[in-house]
Amino acid sequence: MIVRRRFLDSWHRLDVTVRDLPLGVLLLVASLMPAFHGSGTEIGGLPARPADATAGLAAVLQCLPLAVRRRWPLLCLALVSGGFVLDQLRGYHLVAGTALPIALLSAGSWLERYRRTTMIAASVAFVALAVALHRLGPGEPVVEFVTFYLALALVWGIGAWTRSARAAEAERRRRVAEDARNAERTRIARELHDVVTHHVTAMVVQSEAARYLTAAPDRLDQTLSAVSDTGRRAITDLRHLLDLLNPDHGTGHGGGDRTPPVGRVLTLVEQTRLAGQPVEFTEEGTPPTSTGSADLVAYRVVQEALTNALKYDHGGRTSVLVRHGEREITVEVGTDGSGTRDASPGGSGRGLEGLRERVDVLGGDFSAGRRTDGGFLVRARIPAGSPA
Repeated sequence: MIVRRRFLDSWHRLDVTVRDLPLGVLLLVASLMPAFHGSGTEIGGLPARPADATAGLAAVLQCLPLAVRRRWPLLCLALVSGGFVLDQLRGYHLVAGTALPIALLSAGSWLERYRRTTMIAASVAFVALAVALHRLGPGEPVVEFVTFYLALALVWGIGAWTRSARAAEAERRRRVAEDARNAERTRIARELHDVVTHHVTAMVVQSEAARYLTAAPDRLDQTLSAVSDTGRRAITDLRHLLDLLNPDHGTGHGGGDRTPPVGRVLTLVEQTRLAGQPVEFTEEGTPPTSTGSADLVAYRVVQEALTNALKYDHGGRTSVLVRHGEREITVEVGTDGSGTRDASPGGSGRGLEGLRERVDVLGGDFSAGRRTDGGFLVRARIPAGSPA
C-alpha cells in the first residue's frame, strides 16, 4: 500500500506531457503490429490497404500528439484529425483511429479559447471527409456518416461537461477560500475590538480622572500608574493577537497559552476598578476540565460588558457573576444606571453584536438590554467543551 502510494505521488509529480505520452505510444505500437492491421476505425467502406510508409506516418500523426492533449489540445486535435483523414482516405483502418475521440474529449475538456471556431472547423472538415469517402467508396448510406458524427459530437459534449464541472469545482473552492478569509478577517476584527476598546476606554477614563487630581499627588500617581499598567496590558494582548496571525504560532518560541482564561476575569475587574468603576465580582462552581473556546468567549463577554459599563455608566455599581456548570459557563454583568457617561467615548454597538455571534456559534444563549431600574444587563450561557 505504501509502495503504491509513493508510486502514485511520484507519477503525479511528473509533467503532464510525460504522463500522457504512454497512451499514445501504446496505440502506436498496436497500430504497427501486423495482427491488428485493418482492425481500427472504418467509415465509408473503402477496402483495406496493406501497410506502407504512409500508414506509419498516419499512425504517428494520430498517436504521438496525444502526449500534448492537455497542454496544447488544439494542436493535438489538428494533428490527430489530419492523421485520421489520411488513414481513412488511404483505407488503412489503423487502431490509431481510436486517438480521434480521445483528442476530441481532451479538446472539449481542456481547450480554453476558440472553442466555437474549433467546433465549426471540425464539423466542416468532417463533412468534407464524408463527401470524399462517399465518392471514393462503394456509396455507404449517409446515416453511417451522420451516426459517426453524432458519436464524435457526444464525445466533445462529455469533454465540455467535464470542463464545466471542473470550473464549477474551482469556483466553489474559491468561494470557500474567500469565505474562510472573510471569517478570519471578522474574527481578527472582533479580537482587535475586544482588546483595544477595553484597554483604551479604561485609559481614557483614567486620564480624564487624573485631570482633577492635581491637588492630590498620591491619588494622581496611583491613577497614572493605572494608566501605565493598562497600556502595558494592551500591548501584551495585542502581541498575543498578532502571534495568532503568525503561521508559526505555537510551534516554537513563546509557547504559552495565548487564550485568556476565565481566571483572568479578576484582572479585568481590578483594572476596571482602577478606572473608577465599583465592581462586585462573584465566581461560583468549579471550571470543567475541558472548556474549549467557551473560556475565551466568557472572558470576552465580561471584557465587553465592563467596557460598556465604563462608557455608559461610569461610576455606577457594577456586578460580575461567572457561574461554572458541568457543561456550561454562565456570565452575567449588570449595572444599576447610577453612573454617568460624560467622560466616556462613544461606541458603535459592534461589540455586543460580535459577542452574540460568538455565543451563537457555540450553541449558547446571549441577551443584552436595559433593566427596569435603569441599568443594563448582559447575560450569556456558553456550552463548555466546544472546540476552539
